[in-house]
Formats: sequence, C-alpha cells, structure tokens
Amino acid sequence: MKTINIDLGRRSYPIYVGDNLLSNNKIFKKHISTKKIALVSNTTVAPLYLDKVISALGNDKEIIPIILPDGEQYKNIDTLNKIYDVLLQNKCDRDILLIALGGGVIGDITGYAAATFMRGVKFIQIPTTLLSQVDSSVGGKTGINHTLGKNMIGAFYQPQCVITDVDVLNTLPDRELSAGIAEIIKYGLIRDYPFFEWLEHNMNSLLSKKIEFLTEAISRSCINKADVVSQDEFESSKGIRATLNLGHTFGHAIENAMGYGNWLHGEAVACGMVMAAFLSKELSWLTEAEFNRIKSIISSAKLPIDPPNISLEKFIELMQSDKKAHNNQIHLVLQKGIGKAILTQDYPQKDFLHTLQQKTFS
Repeated sequence: MKTINIDLGRRSYPIYVGDNLLSNNKIFKKHISTKKIALVSNTTVAPLYLDKVISALGNDKEIIPIILPDGEQYKNIDTLNKIYDVLLQNKCDRDILLIALGGGVIGDITGYAAATFMRGVKFIQIPTTLLSQVDSSVGGKTGINHTLGKNMIGAFYQPQCVITDVDVLNTLPDRELSAGIAEIIKYGLIRDYPFFEWLEHNMNSLLSKKIEFLTEAISRSCINKADVVSQDEFESSKGIRATLNLGHTFGHAIENAMGYGNWLHGEAVACGMVMAAFLSKELSWLTEAEFNRIKSIISSAKLPIDPPNISLEKFIELMQSDKKAHNNQIHLVLQKGIGKAILTQDYPQKDFLHTLQQKTFS
C-alpha cells in the first residue's frame, strides 16, 4: 500500500493506494470514530462492493445504505435531496459520517451533501472508477450539475481520507477505464513530462489492467494533484490549480451539448485536450510534432480526438457558462510545450473560432 498525503494544514488527509483495501478494517478504524455511518453508493457499484465495505466497517456500526441511480444525469439537486431525506428520516445529527462508494458522481454529490448537511459533517471517499481515483476524489471539489452548466453548484470540502482499491478496476468496463486514462494523461501534459513519456511506453499495460502499472499511474497522478492542491486549495484566479482543468472548458461544453452521460466525462476531456492542443499549436506554443504526440497518446488510450457536431454558437454559449469565464471572456488552459500549461485569456479570437470550427483532428 502507498500513502500520499494532501498537505492542507488542519484539513490534511491521506490517500491510500493499494489492493484489497476495501477489506482493510485498520484503515476504517483509524478514520472513523462515530457509530452511525451513511454509506452512499449507486445501483451499479452497490451489488459489487457494498457488503464488503459494510463487513470491513465492523459489527459495532449502524450502517444506513443510500443507493442512488447510476449516471451523470442524476448528479443534480433532486438526487442530492434524496440523500438529505434519508439522513433526516434516520434522525442523523452532526456525528454522522458519510462514505462515498462509487465513481465521480457519487463522490461529488456525497461530498457536497457532507459539506452542507448540518453545515458540515465528516466523509470518506472510496472511488471505484479510474477517473475518480486519479482526479475527482482528490482535492475536495464537491458539487452537482445544473441544466445550464456542469459543476456550477458546489463547495470545496476535504474528506477524512481517500481509500483507493486498485482491485475494483477489474470490474470496470473498458470504456470507463479509457475515460479515467484521459485524466492520467492530463497530468503528463500539464506538469510531468517524464510521466507523459512513461505513459507513451506503457499504455497497453494500462489498457490490459495490469495491477502494477495501474498502481503506478494512479499514485503518480495523485502525487501530482496533491502537490497542486497543497499550493492552491481553492483554485485562486491566478493559481496553478486551474491548470488541472486542461481540456475541461471544451469538454464540459461537449458533455452539456450532447446530454449528460452520452459522452463520458473523460471522453469529453480527451477531445477537449486535443482542441486545447490545436489552439496552442495555432499560437505557435506547441510544435506540429508535439501536437501529433498528444493526438497519438489520446488515440492510443481508445479515446475520441474528434469533436461531435455542435454549432459554433452553442459551443461558445456553453463555454461562456464555464466557471472560469469572467465577463463572458472565456479563460482557457493552454500548453506551452508538453509538460507545461497556463491559464490564459490572451489568445486571438480568430484562432479560437478556427479551433471550434474544426470537424476533425484525425
């Protein structure tokens, strides 16, 4: 087992990465002092792992299962209220601890419920998708979607710990695995060139779900994100945390336009990273060879590099609704070489529009 620490002073916490961690009673005992636990999962994950976690928690705990529907389309206020309903019906108070057992949707919505119920209760993240293990479970971003924008309602709220069991990836569908690899590639693109090279050489091993390679990729990703979050917890306007959104402004627009759940988050981000790379190339910040390497590694992960058919007007409208937009000015994370990213609004409008009008990057 590897332990990676998020250094945030009083809000610091560990990320545990290893195999068979869902059965590790010692980890749960270390971080749980309350008797009453709300275990939030979904209809896909609960049949696979709910009983294993309940068993690891011990017989002295009162477990309240909350099983939600599965899918990005359910990451909304109605589903959030279902969590509140169960907590209130069971007379839960500030001593309740919430556990998020699932992918990014479960982690985000459970974290936001924890941040807001009784003005804040403790929670633990147990991410069960690769994407949530390397990104959404780390750093304290919680929230829900609105029909007019993704993750527009939320809070920064840190968990007690993150328990990342690599074994759960054995049941992860190939499409979900690739979606997670998109976020792994992101770390190489924005700040870790040696990791990017490692991914180029080991992509087939990741796609084959070889445990030692997945463990290395997850750990390296979490170390990168831990370093960024420790420096800029609340994503200040000029801070480095914003660079973690490489591809996301384009990607969130794609998710929204296509209907949440039709494109997986990682698929949309992958295409968004290609679009960001293309614009960076147009600005002469990336060479043609670097752009081709970015396309190649994303394609090798079985991820889309071509955008769906979205009108220029719709694309712009949705991107202007992004959290990083100010006064309708779209701020983008772009690249100045592989391994270096910046947040900027300093790009010619004609190059931006040219990027949005591309039908294919293949």
